Amino acid sequence: MPASTEASTRVGAVSPVSAPDSRMTPGGPGYRRMSLALFLAGVATFALLYSTQALLPLISGEFGVAASEASWTVAAATGGLALFVLPMSALSERFGRRTVMTGSLAVAVTVALLVPFAPSLTWLVALRAVQGAALAGLPASATAYLAEEVRPKALVTAIGLFVAGNSVGGMSGRVITGWVAQEWGWRVAVGVIGAIAVACAVAFRLLLPAPRHFKAGSLKPGVLLGTVRAHLSDPLLRRLYAIGALFMTVFGGVYTVIGYRLTEAPFSLPQGIIGSIFLVYLVGTVSASTAGRLVGRLGRRGALYAAGGTTTTGLLLSLSGSLWLVLLGLVLITGGFFAGHAVASSAVSKTATHGRAQASALYQSAYYIGSSAGSTVGAVAFHAGGWAGTVGVGLLAVLGVVSITVLGTRAARAQQRLATA
Repeated sequence: MPASTEASTRVGAVSPVSAPDSRMTPGGPGYRRMSLALFLAGVATFALLYSTQALLPLISGEFGVAASEASWTVAAATGGLALFVLPMSALSERFGRRTVMTGSLAVAVTVALLVPFAPSLTWLVALRAVQGAALAGLPASATAYLAEEVRPKALVTAIGLFVAGNSVGGMSGRVITGWVAQEWGWRVAVGVIGAIAVACAVAFRLLLPAPRHFKAGSLKPGVLLGTVRAHLSDPLLRRLYAIGALFMTVFGGVYTVIGYRLTEAPFSLPQGIIGSIFLVYLVGTVSASTAGRLVGRLGRRGALYAAGGTTTTGLLLSLSGSLWLVLLGLVLITGGFFAGHAVASSAVSKTATHGRAQASALYQSAYYIGSSAGSTVGAVAFHAGGWAGTVGVGLLAVLGVVSITVLGTRAARAQQRLATA
């Protein structure tokens, strides 16, 4: 063998050329289709999930039940999602993210077309519970798909766009149904949301690129429990789960109670105008989609501090007797919440090196636990101390976010000192 050939062989043996990173990146092939597909999935998920929230008085009137009973049409959906998000994430580990998301949307929109024909409240609640359970396949699978198919530097932005879709869906599920129901009743309203969700589901399936980096996992219970234990034993993941729950505690409390405050003096706003307050969700669409740039400038912990500070400012402004300052406060609360949520959820996907769907599912469970806690505790605080009581609950939750982030900052610095010692 010639010397030159032998030398080149030796060089090739010790310096192999690494394969190029084929994951998606902004501006690259498939990225726009993927972003639009998951945005539409987020719209469908949250439009369906909260479609009856603005319609509770009409549902109460038709079935002759109290508000506490009618509210189960919302609680059943969110409860079904919280209960089934971990099992659905396990299915996505075995059968693939796109397959589970497609199946979940298919079941959810099919149920949505049946909801307008529910003959009783019992049937309506049951259908909503099935719908929520089906929708559980979306949140964890979507973030796991992004973590596998998108380059790490673009992950926060990509997940931010999905969260932005959540905010648009959450807004439309409340605002559209309110105005449609005013003219044609609650059954037509939920039917319209169902039709919109069908269109989103079809577009999602046509647009979402096939996964290229998915590796099937196991459905064995022991493997699943081991993965869950590993995630819960990770200090960073535990902090991120707590941050997601606390941010949602603020948001759930504020938006559960704000309608009561605005119907009272000195505001005394009509119900239609109060329903339109949910247009503030559009602020969340912007803040979530720009969370990646915020992390790029401030780092993850800096972005969480900024989100917490923005939320705190909004809570304090909302104490004002001026309607414009209250609305500005809601804008800041909404923007801070969605930015913090996008940063925390994307950090979960980046931190988990295996079982990403389970890691995301645990975050979603904590998130919806925070929603339930915020709604309940925020309402109790409002009845005990007025709007100031609800704001107090929110401030305590934000203090928790900041405290946890400080602990993370100290832990990171301690690791750096050990690494340089």
